[in-house]
Amino acid sequence: MKSYHDIVGDGGSRILEQVAEQRARITDGLAGVRHLVAVGSGKGGVGKSTLTLHLAGALRARGLRIAILDADFNGPSQARMAGVQGALFVPGSHQVSLPRTRDGIAVFSMGSVIPESEALEFESAAHGESHTWRATREFALLGEILGAFEWGALDLLMFDLPPGAERTVQYADFLGPRTSFLLVTIPSEVARGVVARSVAALSKGPNRILGYVENMSGYYCRDCNAIKPLFVSPEPFDTQDRPSGLEIPCLGTVPFDPELARHCDRGIPLAELPDTPVGRALEHVAQQLLDSLESTMEHPR
Repeated sequence: MKSYHDIVGDGGSRILEQVAEQRARITDGLAGVRHLVAVGSGKGGVGKSTLTLHLAGALRARGLRIAILDADFNGPSQARMAGVQGALFVPGSHQVSLPRTRDGIAVFSMGSVIPESEALEFESAAHGESHTWRATREFALLGEILGAFEWGALDLLMFDLPPGAERTVQYADFLGPRTSFLLVTIPSEVARGVVARSVAALSKGPNRILGYVENMSGYYCRDCNAIKPLFVSPEPFDTQDRPSGLEIPCLGTVPFDPELARHCDRGIPLAELPDTPVGRALEHVAQQLLDSLESTMEHPR
């Protein structure tokens, strides 16, 4: 019986060849994409998915070609918020076409094909041992999605990542050094601490961290047309560039707007909301993001 150290190469399984083939398909599929940006936080409940969608909307309003890949396969929310729940994936001659929002953003989300009452199942060969290979199956699925769907010519492909600092690092490793990261936090010391761990972990790799956005930085009171504090903080409340202890640039702060949350539930684009502090904050973040991406192209890490 041969031991592990006796195995030469892939042991005849062709696994290395299969991985190389998949990588080639992914590279070909994303050849027309100018920027890859992963939006993560390490912390759940900070409004990362909402920010991803409406930041994409702000960029789309500038005429940019945008797509979103909802990488949270078992907790997808982009399908409902983008209004593509139940949308059909139409096979083309070579790749599958993506559904689009009212304002023309291409969206892949498992929420388009799996009802909210069901979960995505990854079968395990051994009962109770799915944790040993679930991540492998998830990333294999991500690779198939990247290679099988028609992403076309895009200015920006945004990945809406699942929560978890470790998950953020796994996606950085899988997506490669070409992908930049935008992190999301809220005015909470707990949330900032978790995001700081993500920053520390990502800093050990080749991926560029563009900066962070502080979401839910106060709430928009429509009755008094003012931004009011939402979280208790020892720091003075401010609407821009509040210090946080995170050693990366702050691309902006975005207040919470209950009306925006209602629109998310109904799949209505940000563009259909009247001019509000939230919309202006997202415009600011969009410009900061573009400026940071352009500087990345000029001065690669």
